[in-house]
Amino acid sequence: MKLLTEYIERALQFEELAKTEADPAFRSQLLKQAAAYRKLAAQRAQKYGLPAPSLPAADES
Repeated sequence: MKLLTEYIERALQFEELAKTEADPAFRSQLLKQAAAYRKLAAQRAQKYGLPAPSLPAADES
C-alpha cells in the first residue's frame, strides 16, 4: 500500500511543478513523468484489488 501512496504523491508533485513551469518543453516532460507515476499507481491499485486513482483535476488557468 505504501508504494501506491508514494506513486500518487509523486504524480501530484510533478503536476504542481508543471503548473508553474514557464518552459513548455520542460512542462510537457513534467506532465509525462506525472502520467507515468499515475500509471504505476493504477497498476498497483489493480494488484491490490482497489479502484484506480482519480485523474488529475483539469487546469483552471
